[in-house]
Amino acid sequence: MNSRPVLKIENLRTFFYSKGKRAFVRSVDGVNLRIGKGETLGIVGESGSGKSVTALSIMGLVPGEPGVIIGKIGLKTDNIQKNLLQDLRDYVKINMSTGRIMEVYKDNVGWQKNVDRVMQGIRGTEIAMIFQNPKLALNPFIPIGKQITESIRINTPIKKRSQARERAMYWLAKVKMDSPRLRYYNNPYGLSGGMCQRAMIAMALSSDPSLLIADEPTTGLDATIQSKIVDLLADLKSSVGVTTMLISHDINVIKALSDNVAVMYGGTLLEHGPVGIILSAEHQAKHPYTAALLESIPREKHIREKGYLQAIKGDVLDTINIPLGCRFYSRCDKVTEKIQEKCDNHEPDLREISSGHSLRCWLYYE
Repeated sequence: MNSRPVLKIENLRTFFYSKGKRAFVRSVDGVNLRIGKGETLGIVGESGSGKSVTALSIMGLVPGEPGVIIGKIGLKTDNIQKNLLQDLRDYVKINMSTGRIMEVYKDNVGWQKNVDRVMQGIRGTEIAMIFQNPKLALNPFIPIGKQITESIRINTPIKKRSQARERAMYWLAKVKMDSPRLRYYNNPYGLSGGMCQRAMIAMALSSDPSLLIADEPTTGLDATIQSKIVDLLADLKSSVGVTTMLISHDINVIKALSDNVAVMYGGTLLEHGPVGIILSAEHQAKHPYTAALLESIPREKHIREKGYLQAIKGDVLDTINIPLGCRFYSRCDKVTEKIQEKCDNHEPDLREISSGHSLRCWLYYE
Protein backbone atom coordinates (compact mmCIF):
# COMPACT_ATOMS: atom_id res chain seq x y z
CA MET A 1 0.00 0.00 0.00
CA ASN A 2 1.56 3.25 -1.17
CA SER A 3 -0.88 5.76 0.35
CA ARG A 4 -0.37 6.76 3.97
CA PRO A 5 -2.75 5.05 6.38
CA VAL A 6 -5.67 7.11 7.67
CA LEU A 7 -6.42 4.33 10.16
CA LYS A 8 -3.87 1.92 11.64
CA ILE A 9 -5.06 -0.71 14.12
CA GLU A 10 -2.48 -2.63 16.14
CA ASN A 11 -3.25 -5.67 18.31
CA LEU A 12 -6.83 -4.59 19.01
CA ARG A 13 -8.57 -6.68 21.69
CA THR A 14 -12.16 -6.10 22.80
CA PHE A 15 -13.68 -8.27 25.53
CA PHE A 16 -17.16 -8.57 27.03
CA TYR A 17 -18.26 -10.37 30.17
CA SER A 18 -21.00 -12.99 29.75
CA LYS A 19 -22.98 -13.22 32.99
CA GLY A 20 -24.73 -16.37 31.79
CA LYS A 21 -21.49 -18.23 31.11
CA ARG A 22 -19.51 -16.37 33.81
CA ALA A 23 -16.63 -15.88 31.41
CA PHE A 24 -15.14 -13.26 29.11
CA VAL A 25 -15.99 -13.31 25.40
CA ARG A 26 -12.98 -12.30 23.28
CA SER A 27 -15.03 -10.61 20.54
CA VAL A 28 -11.96 -9.03 18.91
CA ASP A 29 -8.66 -10.71 19.66
CA GLY A 30 -5.43 -9.36 18.18
CA VAL A 31 -6.60 -7.55 15.02
CA ASN A 32 -4.07 -5.59 12.93
CA LEU A 33 -5.40 -3.48 10.07
CA ARG A 34 -4.58 -0.37 8.09
CA ILE A 35 -6.64 1.65 5.63
CA GLY A 36 -4.91 3.97 3.17
CA LYS A 37 -6.25 7.38 2.19
CA GLY A 38 -9.04 7.02 -0.39
CA GLU A 39 -9.14 3.23 0.02
CA THR A 40 -12.23 1.14 0.65
CA LEU A 41 -11.48 -1.83 2.89
CA GLY A 42 -14.13 -4.53 2.92
CA ILE A 43 -14.45 -6.70 6.05
CA VAL A 44 -16.23 -10.02 5.60
CA GLY A 45 -16.97 -13.01 7.82
CA GLU A 46 -19.79 -14.92 9.49
CA SER A 47 -21.89 -13.46 12.31
CA GLY A 48 -19.86 -13.44 15.51
CA SER A 49 -16.53 -12.95 13.73
CA GLY A 50 -15.93 -9.56 15.35
CA LYS A 51 -16.61 -7.24 12.41
CA SER A 52 -19.13 -4.90 14.02
CA VAL A 53 -17.35 -4.88 17.39
CA THR A 54 -14.19 -3.73 15.58
CA ALA A 55 -16.17 -0.81 14.13
CA LEU A 56 -17.72 0.06 17.52
CA SER A 57 -14.25 -0.04 19.12
CA ILE A 58 -12.98 2.47 16.56
CA MET A 59 -15.96 4.76 17.22
CA GLY A 60 -15.51 4.59 21.01
CA LEU A 61 -18.99 3.09 21.37
CA VAL A 62 -18.05 0.04 23.44
CA PRO A 63 -19.71 0.73 26.82
CA GLY A 64 -17.69 1.34 29.95
CA GLU A 65 -19.34 -1.66 31.61
CA PRO A 66 -18.49 -4.38 30.76
CA GLY A 67 -16.50 -3.79 27.56
CA VAL A 68 -12.71 -3.73 27.68
CA ILE A 69 -10.49 -2.52 24.84
CA ILE A 70 -6.70 -2.68 24.63
CA GLY A 71 -4.28 -2.11 21.76
CA LYS A 72 -3.81 0.90 19.51
CA ILE A 73 -6.08 2.63 17.00
CA GLY A 74 -4.10 5.30 15.22
CA LEU A 75 -6.03 7.96 13.29
CA LYS A 76 -4.09 10.30 11.02
CA THR A 77 -5.95 12.90 8.94
CA ASP A 78 -5.26 16.38 7.62
CA ASN A 79 -6.61 17.79 10.89
CA ILE A 80 -5.63 15.32 13.60
CA GLN A 81 -3.18 12.62 14.62
CA LYS A 82 -4.20 10.60 17.65
CA ASN A 83 -4.33 7.17 19.26
CA LEU A 84 -8.05 6.63 19.89
CA LEU A 85 -7.25 4.25 22.75
CA GLN A 86 -4.91 6.73 24.41
CA ASP A 87 -4.45 6.08 28.16
CA LEU A 88 -7.30 3.55 28.34
CA ARG A 89 -4.85 0.91 29.60
CA ASP A 90 -4.47 3.02 32.77
CA TYR A 91 -8.07 2.26 33.75
CA VAL A 92 -8.04 -1.52 33.40
CA LYS A 93 -6.04 -4.48 34.69
CA ILE A 94 -6.46 -7.93 33.14
CA ASN A 95 -5.33 -11.20 34.74
CA MET A 96 -4.91 -14.10 32.32
CA SER A 97 -4.02 -17.78 32.75
CA THR A 98 -3.28 -20.28 29.93
CA GLY A 99 -4.65 -17.83 27.39
CA ARG A 100 -7.96 -17.36 29.28
CA ILE A 101 -9.11 -14.14 30.95
CA MET A 102 -9.62 -14.82 34.64
CA GLU A 103 -10.30 -11.38 36.13
CA VAL A 104 -10.71 -7.78 35.02
CA TYR A 105 -10.38 -4.76 37.32
CA LYS A 106 -11.72 -1.59 35.77
CA ASP A 107 -12.42 2.03 36.69
CA ASN A 108 -15.60 2.41 34.62
CA VAL A 109 -16.17 6.10 35.38
CA GLY A 110 -12.57 7.07 34.57
CA TRP A 111 -12.67 4.89 31.47
CA GLN A 112 -15.79 6.56 30.05
CA LYS A 113 -14.55 10.09 30.82
CA ASN A 114 -11.29 9.32 29.01
CA VAL A 115 -13.14 7.92 25.98
CA ASP A 116 -15.32 11.03 25.77
CA ARG A 117 -12.24 13.26 26.03
CA VAL A 118 -10.27 11.41 23.35
CA MET A 119 -13.23 11.15 20.94
CA GLN A 120 -14.23 14.81 21.26
CA GLY A 121 -14.09 16.36 17.80
CA ILE A 122 -13.59 12.95 16.16
CA ARG A 123 -16.83 10.97 16.40
CA GLY A 124 -19.25 12.36 13.81
CA THR A 125 -16.65 14.79 12.50
CA GLU A 126 -13.46 12.96 11.49
CA ILE A 127 -15.12 9.52 11.63
CA ALA A 128 -18.74 8.97 10.62
CA MET A 129 -20.71 5.72 10.73
CA ILE A 130 -23.64 4.22 8.84
CA PHE A 131 -25.38 1.75 11.15
CA GLN A 132 -27.09 -1.52 10.25
CA ASN A 133 -30.67 -0.42 10.97
CA PRO A 134 -31.28 3.18 9.86
CA LYS A 135 -34.78 3.34 11.34
CA LEU A 136 -33.38 2.57 14.78
CA ALA A 137 -30.43 4.95 14.33
CA LEU A 138 -32.67 7.89 13.38
CA ASN A 139 -34.93 9.69 15.86
CA PRO A 140 -38.47 8.62 14.84
CA PHE A 141 -40.07 11.89 16.05
CA ILE A 142 -37.87 14.40 14.20
CA PRO A 143 -37.91 14.95 10.40
CA ILE A 144 -34.83 13.50 8.70
CA GLY A 145 -33.85 16.87 7.23
CA LYS A 146 -33.80 18.53 10.64
CA GLN A 147 -31.66 15.69 12.01
CA ILE A 148 -29.14 16.16 9.18
CA THR A 149 -29.23 19.94 9.70
CA GLU A 150 -28.40 19.60 13.40
CA SER A 151 -25.62 17.14 12.62
CA ILE A 152 -24.10 19.68 10.21
CA ARG A 153 -24.31 22.47 12.80
CA ILE A 154 -22.64 20.29 15.45
CA ASN A 155 -19.94 18.65 13.32
CA THR A 156 -18.96 21.31 10.76
CA PRO A 157 -18.03 25.03 10.80
CA ILE A 158 -21.53 25.81 9.44
CA LYS A 159 -23.53 27.12 12.41
CA LYS A 160 -26.31 29.20 10.82
CA ARG A 161 -29.48 27.12 10.60
CA SER A 162 -30.43 28.39 7.13
CA GLN A 163 -27.02 27.49 5.67
CA ALA A 164 -27.05 24.09 7.38
CA ARG A 165 -30.54 23.45 5.98
CA GLU A 166 -29.37 24.16 2.44
CA ARG A 167 -26.39 21.88 3.00
CA ALA A 168 -28.74 19.13 4.19
CA MET A 169 -30.86 19.61 1.05
CA TYR A 170 -27.70 19.30 -1.04
CA TRP A 171 -26.77 15.96 0.56
CA LEU A 172 -30.29 14.58 0.28
CA ALA A 173 -30.09 15.31 -3.43
CA LYS A 174 -26.55 13.91 -3.58
CA VAL A 175 -27.74 10.53 -2.24
CA LYS A 176 -30.51 10.57 -4.87
CA MET A 177 -33.42 10.98 -2.47
CA ASP A 178 -36.53 11.62 -4.55
CA SER A 179 -38.03 15.10 -3.95
CA PRO A 180 -35.40 16.08 -1.33
CA ARG A 181 -37.19 19.31 -0.32
CA LEU A 182 -40.33 17.32 0.41
CA ARG A 183 -38.51 14.45 2.16
CA TYR A 184 -36.66 16.94 4.34
CA TYR A 185 -39.83 17.28 6.46
CA ASN A 186 -40.70 13.54 6.56
CA ASN A 187 -40.26 11.59 9.79
CA PRO A 188 -38.39 8.26 9.51
CA TYR A 189 -41.52 6.17 10.22
CA GLY A 190 -43.08 7.63 7.05
CA LEU A 191 -40.18 6.52 4.86
CA SER A 192 -39.11 3.17 3.49
CA GLY A 193 -35.99 1.39 4.74
CA GLY A 194 -34.13 2.39 1.58
CA MET A 195 -35.01 6.07 2.02
CA CYS A 196 -33.92 5.98 5.66
CA GLN A 197 -30.62 4.44 4.61
CA ARG A 198 -30.11 7.22 2.05
CA ALA A 199 -30.81 9.75 4.83
CA MET A 200 -28.24 8.02 7.07
CA ILE A 201 -25.65 8.12 4.28
CA ALA A 202 -26.39 11.82 3.72
CA MET A 203 -25.98 12.54 7.44
CA ALA A 204 -22.70 10.59 7.63
CA LEU A 205 -21.16 12.36 4.62
CA SER A 206 -22.48 15.84 5.43
CA SER A 207 -19.60 16.46 7.86
CA ASP A 208 -16.98 15.60 5.20
CA PRO A 209 -15.43 12.84 7.38
CA SER A 210 -11.91 11.54 6.85
CA LEU A 211 -13.14 8.00 7.52
CA LEU A 212 -16.55 6.47 6.86
CA ILE A 213 -17.56 3.20 8.54
CA ALA A 214 -20.47 1.44 6.81
CA ASP A 215 -21.73 -1.46 8.93
CA GLU A 216 -23.97 -3.74 6.85
CA PRO A 217 -25.47 -0.83 4.83
CA THR A 218 -27.71 -3.15 2.78
CA THR A 219 -28.96 -5.46 5.57
CA GLY A 220 -32.74 -5.69 5.92
CA LEU A 221 -33.44 -4.17 2.49
CA ASP A 222 -35.09 -6.08 -0.35
CA ALA A 223 -32.93 -7.16 -3.29
CA THR A 224 -33.92 -4.28 -5.60
CA ILE A 225 -33.25 -1.61 -2.96
CA GLN A 226 -29.98 -3.33 -1.98
CA SER A 227 -28.81 -3.03 -5.57
CA LYS A 228 -29.72 0.67 -5.67
CA ILE A 229 -27.87 1.36 -2.40
CA VAL A 230 -24.78 -0.45 -3.73
CA ASP A 231 -24.94 1.63 -6.94
CA LEU A 232 -25.29 4.78 -4.82
CA LEU A 233 -22.27 3.88 -2.67
CA ALA A 234 -20.26 3.15 -5.83
CA ASP A 235 -21.18 6.58 -7.27
CA LEU A 236 -20.30 8.32 -3.99
CA LYS A 237 -16.98 6.47 -3.84
CA SER A 238 -15.95 7.87 -7.23
CA SER A 239 -17.32 11.40 -6.63
CA VAL A 240 -16.52 11.93 -2.92
CA GLY A 241 -13.54 9.58 -2.52
CA VAL A 242 -13.90 9.19 1.24
CA THR A 243 -11.76 6.54 2.95
CA THR A 244 -14.16 3.75 3.89
CA MET A 245 -14.37 0.66 6.08
CA LEU A 246 -17.19 -1.46 4.64
CA ILE A 247 -18.58 -4.33 6.71
CA SER A 248 -20.89 -6.83 5.04
CA HIS A 249 -21.98 -10.46 4.99
CA ASP A 250 -22.67 -10.05 1.27
CA ILE A 251 -19.50 -10.90 -0.61
CA ASN A 252 -20.95 -9.46 -3.83
CA VAL A 253 -21.30 -6.06 -2.10
CA ILE A 254 -17.68 -6.30 -0.93
CA LYS A 255 -16.57 -7.21 -4.47
CA ALA A 256 -18.41 -4.26 -5.99
CA LEU A 257 -17.15 -1.57 -3.62
CA SER A 258 -13.82 -2.62 -2.05
CA ASP A 259 -10.19 -2.18 -3.05
CA ASN A 260 -8.86 -4.52 -0.36
CA VAL A 261 -10.52 -7.20 1.76
CA ALA A 262 -10.00 -8.44 5.31
CA VAL A 263 -11.49 -11.82 6.25
CA MET A 264 -12.33 -12.15 9.96
CA TYR A 265 -13.07 -15.29 11.95
CA GLY A 266 -13.16 -15.98 15.68
CA GLY A 267 -12.26 -12.37 16.51
CA THR A 268 -9.10 -12.22 14.43
CA LEU A 269 -7.89 -11.69 10.87
CA LEU A 270 -7.37 -14.80 8.74
CA GLU A 271 -6.60 -13.15 5.41
CA HIS A 272 -5.98 -9.70 3.96
CA GLY A 273 -5.21 -8.46 0.47
CA PRO A 274 -6.51 -7.02 -2.83
CA VAL A 275 -10.13 -7.83 -3.66
CA GLY A 276 -9.08 -9.28 -7.04
CA ILE A 277 -7.00 -11.93 -5.27
CA ILE A 278 -8.99 -12.68 -2.11
CA LEU A 279 -12.43 -12.96 -3.71
CA SER A 280 -11.43 -14.33 -7.10
CA ALA A 281 -12.56 -17.90 -7.78
CA GLU A 282 -9.63 -18.33 -10.18
CA HIS A 283 -6.95 -17.42 -7.64
CA GLN A 284 -6.09 -20.65 -5.80
CA ALA A 285 -3.90 -19.35 -2.97
CA LYS A 286 -6.43 -18.38 -0.31
CA HIS A 287 -7.27 -19.34 3.26
CA PRO A 288 -9.53 -22.42 3.55
CA TYR A 289 -12.12 -20.30 5.36
CA THR A 290 -12.18 -17.72 2.54
CA ALA A 291 -12.49 -20.53 0.00
CA ALA A 292 -15.40 -22.02 1.98
CA LEU A 293 -17.16 -18.64 2.11
CA LEU A 294 -16.87 -18.28 -1.66
CA GLU A 295 -18.16 -21.82 -2.21
CA SER A 296 -21.25 -21.07 -0.11
CA ILE A 297 -22.41 -18.21 -2.36
CA PRO A 298 -25.58 -19.11 -4.36
CA ARG A 299 -24.85 -19.30 -8.08
CA GLU A 300 -26.80 -19.76 -11.27
CA LYS A 301 -25.72 -23.42 -11.51
CA HIS A 302 -27.44 -24.19 -8.19
CA ILE A 303 -30.76 -23.08 -9.68
CA ARG A 304 -30.14 -24.59 -13.10
CA GLU A 305 -28.99 -27.96 -11.77
CA LYS A 306 -31.24 -27.83 -8.68
CA GLY A 307 -28.17 -28.49 -6.58
CA TYR A 308 -27.56 -27.93 -2.90
CA LEU A 309 -25.58 -25.00 -1.55
CA GLN A 310 -22.25 -25.91 0.03
CA ALA A 311 -22.32 -25.14 3.74
CA ILE A 312 -19.32 -24.68 6.04
CA LYS A 313 -19.44 -27.61 8.43
CA GLY A 314 -19.43 -27.14 12.19
CA ASP A 315 -20.26 -24.09 14.29
CA VAL A 316 -18.72 -20.64 14.55
CA LEU A 317 -15.88 -20.57 17.08
CA ASP A 318 -16.77 -20.05 20.74
CA THR A 319 -14.58 -17.06 21.56
CA ILE A 320 -14.70 -17.80 25.27
CA ASN A 321 -12.58 -20.91 24.76
CA ILE A 322 -10.02 -20.03 22.10
CA PRO A 323 -8.04 -23.14 21.02
CA LEU A 324 -4.24 -23.27 21.13
CA GLY A 325 -3.97 -23.91 17.40
CA CYS A 326 -5.68 -22.55 14.30
CA ARG A 327 -9.11 -21.14 15.09
CA PHE A 328 -10.60 -22.68 11.95
CA TYR A 329 -8.99 -26.11 12.46
CA SER A 330 -12.14 -27.96 13.64
CA ARG A 331 -14.04 -26.88 10.49
CA CYS A 332 -11.22 -27.05 7.95
CA ASP A 333 -11.25 -29.65 5.16
CA LYS A 334 -7.79 -28.79 3.85
CA VAL A 335 -5.71 -30.14 6.78
CA THR A 336 -2.98 -32.61 5.75
CA GLU A 337 -1.14 -35.14 7.92
CA LYS A 338 2.02 -33.07 7.53
CA ILE A 339 0.57 -29.98 9.23
CA GLN A 340 -2.11 -31.55 11.43
CA GLU A 341 -0.09 -31.33 14.65
CA LYS A 342 0.74 -27.65 14.03
CA CYS A 343 -2.87 -26.79 13.16
CA ASP A 344 -4.06 -28.41 16.39
CA ASN A 345 -1.50 -26.94 18.78
CA HIS A 346 0.05 -23.77 17.33
CA GLU A 347 -1.81 -20.74 16.03
CA PRO A 348 -0.22 -19.51 12.77
CA ASP A 349 0.75 -15.87 12.47
CA LEU A 350 -0.39 -13.58 9.67
CA ARG A 351 2.27 -13.85 6.96
CA GLU A 352 2.64 -12.26 3.53
CA ILE A 353 2.67 -14.97 0.86
CA SER A 354 2.72 -12.56 -2.11
CA SER A 355 2.87 -8.80 -2.59
CA GLY A 356 0.11 -7.27 -0.44
CA HIS A 357 -1.51 -10.66 0.25
CA SER A 358 -1.29 -12.05 3.78
CA LEU A 359 -2.96 -15.02 5.41
CA ARG A 360 -2.87 -17.09 8.58
CA CYS A 361 -2.51 -20.79 7.57
CA TRP A 362 0.14 -23.50 8.08
CA LEU A 363 -0.74 -24.89 4.65
CA TYR A 364 1.16 -22.04 2.97
CA TYR A 365 4.16 -21.91 5.32
CA GLU A 366 5.75 -25.21 4.24
